[in-house]
Amino acid sequence: QVHLVESGGGLVQAGGSLRLSCVASRSIFNKSIMGWFRQAPGNQRELVASISHRGLTSYAESMKGRVTISRDSAKNAIYLDLNSLKPEDTAVYYCNTNPPARVFWGQGTQVTVSS
Repeated sequence: QVHLVESGGGLVQAGGSLRLSCVASRSIFNKSIMGWFRQAPGNQRELVASISHRGLTSYAESMKGRVTISRDSAKNAIYLDLNSLKPEDTAVYYCNTNPPARVFWGQGTQVTVSS
């Protein structure tokens, strides 16, 4: 059974930065497009960024220029660098394959941006 464990969230002031990490219990990264998703209270879960096994990246329009996704297949890990954070970026951030698989949803990591 694969588990994806997210970490790195926290409370940060507007304009600040965070690095989120996601580690899998076994290797799926070499075969899958991986993504970071987020869900704010009252909103649907949305894709923030994705990265292919070859390192090709894509980003949500609202996040372009402020986030960077990367992966380390040797560590079974993906990362999300968040910069110039805004209060509207407050959400629980999750990693999953893209498209997401229900069985892979983990607890996520809370990012809270204060104004």
